[in-house]
Amino acid sequence: MMIDPFTYFLLFFKATLFSSGGFSNLPSLHQDLLANGWATEADFGQSIAIGQISPGPNGLWVISLGYFTYGYLGALLALIAITLPPLLVLAIEAGYTRIENQLWVSGLMRGISLAVIGILLTVVWAIIGRSGLDWRSWLIALAALLLAAKRVNIIIILGLAALAGYLIYR
Repeated sequence: MMIDPFTYFLLFFKATLFSSGGFSNLPSLHQDLLANGWATEADFGQSIAIGQISPGPNGLWVISLGYFTYGYLGALLALIAITLPPLLVLAIEAGYTRIENQLWVSGLMRGISLAVIGILLTVVWAIIGRSGLDWRSWLIALAALLLAAKRVNIIIILGLAALAGYLIYR
């Protein structure tokens, strides 16, 4: 199947833009490249193997995938696609540094923070609604909340909650 270079680049760019590094862009690339018939399972296997044995960050496996699926142009497009998101973050950070002390920016950031809290509470409420919590579950959740408010390490909170859950619900 014929590869459209622009679409090919956008698939790699999208996968990288919405991932957190390493192999987190793998599911998106796997789905998109296989759906377009531009890659095989063997291409992914070889690329990951090369990424694992090569020095440097794990995310560079994508360049091998670009090469296997579209030759040197594919490797170059993959390299550009995985390089642009960090550069965009640097540009955004530089712009933010210039305006961060303006009054409207703090209001904007506060509004965004409150929206994130609202969305998080909506997700929490949906999870709670489906989980069938009893009073003991609420007690564990309340204890975890109080420990978190006292800045207890999250690993300790999770360990204590797991132990409490085990002792209460066994």
